[in-house]
Order: sequence, then C-alpha cells, then structure tokens
Amino acid sequence: MVFDYIQKYPLRTKQILGISYEQLQSLLNCALKRHRDIKAKQESHKIRINAAGGGRPEKLSTEEQVCLCLFYLRQMPTFQVLGMLFGVSKTEANDTFHEWIPILRDISGLAHLKPY
Repeated sequence: MVFDYIQKYPLRTKQILGISYEQLQSLLNCALKRHRDIKAKQESHKIRINAAGGGRPEKLSTEEQVCLCLFYLRQMPTFQVLGMLFGVSKTEANDTFHEWIPILRDISGLAHLKPY
C-alpha cells in the first residue's frame, strides 16, 4: 500500500505526493482534527435508532484516506487504479476522495477554489 511505502521510505514522499514527509505529517494532524470536528458536529445533529459504532468498519485508516486523496491529486490515476493501489473498490476510492477534498481545500487555505 502507498501509505505503508511512505512510512517505510519517508524521503520518497515528495516524489509520490508532491509534499515532504514533514509537510504530510503536519497536513495529517490538521486534517484529522478537522475531520473529527466535522464528525462530532454531524453526530450531535443525528437522531439515532442504533447505537453509535455500528455498521461496516472502514477499510482504510484516516491517514490512508488522506494519502489516497493526495496521491490522486499528484498522480491523477483513474479511480479503478487508485482503488487497486489502496486495496479498495473504485467506488470507495471515489467516495473517499470526495469526502476529503473539501477538508483539505479548507485547511490549505484554498477554499476559494472551485470544487471538483
């Protein structure tokens, strides 16, 4: 998997994602905090029938999801290829990208750019 490769060879991060390993770590910290805040806000407005935590577990960690999004932006593969590289379906790769792109756009200060 791409994220495991980056963890093993952090000096190659710039070639793969277009940012340094240190920048990736900083971006991950900001993105994960923003994602938690968004999920907490969504959860506070939900009317639940079932207890929280039910449902299918995610195949990718949140770090891998951010990496998937950055990899797509740098390399521009099809979602089929992106899914193969990250071990998920093309639909899940597409859904993951579209879940994270607004968060990354917001924290990077590029919120004024046209959405995908």
